Order: sequence, then structure tokens, then C-alpha cells
Amino acid sequence: MTPLDPLASRSPRLTGPDHQVVEPATGAPLATLRLAAPGDVPGATARALAAQPGWAAAPHTRRAAVLRRAGDLFAAHTDELRDWLVREAGAVPGMADFELRVAAQECYEAAALASRPTGQVLATGSDRLSYSRRVPVGVVGVVAPFNAPLILSIRSVAPALALGNAVVLKPDARTAVCGGLALAAVLAAAGLPDDLLHVLPGGPDTGRALVDDPRTPVISFTGSTAAGREVGESAGRLLKRTHLELGGNSALVVLEDADLDAVISAAAWGSFFHQGQICMTTGRHLVHTSLYGEYVERLAAKAESLTVGDPFRAPVHLGPLIDRRQRDKVHELVTASTAAGAKLVAGGTYEDLFYRPTVLAGVDDGTPAYAAEVFGPVAPVRAFGSWEEAAALASASEYGLSLGVVTRDTARGLAFAERVPSGVAHINDQTIGDEAVAPFGGTGASGNGARFGGDANADAFTELRWTTVRGAVPGYPF
Repeated sequence: MTPLDPLASRSPRLTGPDHQVVEPATGAPLATLRLAAPGDVPGATARALAAQPGWAAAPHTRRAAVLRRAGDLFAAHTDELRDWLVREAGAVPGMADFELRVAAQECYEAAALASRPTGQVLATGSDRLSYSRRVPVGVVGVVAPFNAPLILSIRSVAPALALGNAVVLKPDARTAVCGGLALAAVLAAAGLPDDLLHVLPGGPDTGRALVDDPRTPVISFTGSTAAGREVGESAGRLLKRTHLELGGNSALVVLEDADLDAVISAAAWGSFFHQGQICMTTGRHLVHTSLYGEYVERLAAKAESLTVGDPFRAPVHLGPLIDRRQRDKVHELVTASTAAGAKLVAGGTYEDLFYRPTVLAGVDDGTPAYAAEVFGPVAPVRAFGSWEEAAALASASEYGLSLGVVTRDTARGLAFAERVPSGVAHINDQTIGDEAVAPFGGTGASGNGARFGGDANADAFTELRWTTVRGAVPGYPF
């Protein structure tokens, strides 16, 4: 099997500064690449726009074949790509393997999307054929973050390509390889024609240029709520469609009949998996007062038992945070929370970028780590006394991404979930989950609804066109 070299997909056209790809766990340089400058965006979108019509006109079987081969290549090159995810993104190997499995599945699902029925015959009151048909939007702009770089890029790139579009992708510069260049290398090896995918790793200024470019009628953005608001505002002025998947502060609600022997592992996973750097991370643990004391004690013991370290060189549960800025943000929220009266039960310390899994008890609305999205391995725990109070607390957030409810009575869990606005709900599970076949998105400050997965992809990356056909031109009154 021919080795896959993501660095070979670097574009020689980029004019931004040189950038050193750094391993968060050690600070060691992994590669040097050229970043994109805002001025590189128009050339990329122009080339993408020129290449797109031929791709859209190709048989759907050809597009599907490229995406199927891409899925196979993600599976075949797992070892090489895993190392990039572990070293560049700080993922533990299990997280890296999860990203690769989902990336392959996204490609397979996108391949199936290429042959889905694209429209329907419509009723009409005239002597004509009337039908609707989905057509590609043209060039899709994708802006992806650092935290799950492969999944959060491929879930837009693959369906957009399968539906006949070209794509310009701006990955976060901190994960430019596993969030961008690796995708380009896989798709090139799968047979994707030139100029249909452009990877422009860069900073916010390059992302703004992509949003503002008149050749990108659809923008798919995953990132912080603050940045998403800017993207939505800019795109709105240009009458562009945006698909925004933003932050979260998801609640795990533990009702009084929950089995603590079963729930603690799930609760720890929800807050500490991938160092808490996931939009669906459990940011609020709401626990019935009858279970609260034991829950805090057992969650703290679980946190203390977890190992934190370099995931490339040792078997660990948690790897590093992505950089010092993120570490300092996490620690500031923890220290501000204890200053506001929260009790630090576990963690709250770090070495370099390795932050210990942290449990905070006695939190309330004024606790910074409870009220805000931390994006780190922090579990704030709060007690509630009644069903109504739990529903009110779970709903009292500007975010609406994911919800977990733990109870021995699943019907009761479903009824509770109906009371809380969220894009995702899991009964008897924690808040993190992702499947290529499922719709995904949040409400409120978490985004503008389900924009990924299944039929949502067809809605996201096509326009619905109405067409009529007559056998002859009709006469009109004048």
C-alpha cells in the first residue's frame, strides 16, 4: 500500500507566513507549512467555481465512487492518520480512532447521498410538467475548529462534494494537517479532480475573507458562539445561507432513581473525554439532592484515578489542552469559581498543558465554570430537589446543544427531555455522541438547528429549483 503523506497536499500558491505545526504535549515542531492570507481566498474560490460545473455534470456514480474510495482510504491509513491526530491535536488514541471511524462513515454516507432522489413531480393547474429538483449551490465555504478537526471538516466537505459542489476549507492553523491537509490527501488519492477542494489553513482574517467572498453562497461554520455570531452577521448582510454549529454547556440530569454504579463512568466520560474540548461536553451535572453527596464523592474519586499525559508516548486517559491560551482560560474559570464559593473537590491543577480532571461542588448560577462553556476537563455539580427544578435548571442556559437524562424509567426520561430545549437528547447516556447518519445541531447560542447528517445535508448544500415543461408556448392575453 502506498503511504499517504498529508504534507504533500500543501498548496504552493499560499502567500501567508510560514507556520510551525507544534505537538501540544511536548512543544516539539512536527512540520512547517505556509498559511493562507486573506488575499489567497479569491483565487481559490475562482478556481473552485471554474471546476464545479464539470463535477456537478458528472454521473452521480462517479462522485459516489470517489467518496467510497475516500472512506476506504481513511480506514486503510488509520495508523498514519492516527499519529497526526494524537500528536497535532493532542487526542488520546481512542479519540483519534473514533474520529477516523466517523470520517470514513461520513464518506460512505455522502457516497449514498449522491444517488438519492433529487426532487419530485408537482401537481399543477396548467397543461405542463412541473417538478422540483435539488441543484448544487456551487462553492461551499467550510470553516472548521481545532478540537475534533477531522470530523468537523469532513462532515461538511464530504456531503458538499457528493452533491456536486466544490469546497474551500479553512481549518484552524493549530490543526492544519489533521483538519485539512489530511482530507485533501485522502480525497486526491481517491480520485477527486483538481480544484474541487482547496485547503486554506489560516487565522480569523482568512476565515472572514472566505465568508465575505461573493463566490461562496453557503458557509458551514463550526466554532465558538462569539465567532459564529460574527459569521452569521456578515453572511446575513450578503444574503448567504449559514450553517452554524457553535458552543454548548450541556446538562447531564441525574434523577433520584438513577443507578450511581452505572452513571459515574458515563458522567466522567461526558466531562473529561478529550480533555473536555468537545462542544457536547457535559458542562453541568444536575443531580437529585438524595444522590448529590455520594455522586460528588464518587465522581471526584474517578477524576483522581485518571491519568493525564502525553498520549503519543504513554497510555493515558487525558492528553494536553491545545495550547497555553486555552489552558489559562480553563484555569481562570476554575479559580474564579472557587473564589465565588464553589468547592474544589478534585483537580484544579496543571503541569504545562496537562490539566487535571476537575470536579467543582456547591455551584450556582453565579459560578463562572457553571454558567460558561469551559472547554476543558471540568465537571461542576449542582443539586436539585424536584423534577420541576431540574427542568428549569437544565433549560436555564443560552445554549441548547445536548442533553443527557439518567433514570431507571425511560418513559420518564423521555418526558423530561421534552421539557428542555436542545438539538440532541440522550436518555440513560452522557451528552457526547456523533453518528454520520444522525442530524446534528443546536438551538439558541449553540447554532441555527440541525445542519449535518442524513436529509439535513441535502438541505444544507443544495438549492431547490422549480422547473416546468410545456409541449408548446401558450398564448397570453397580450
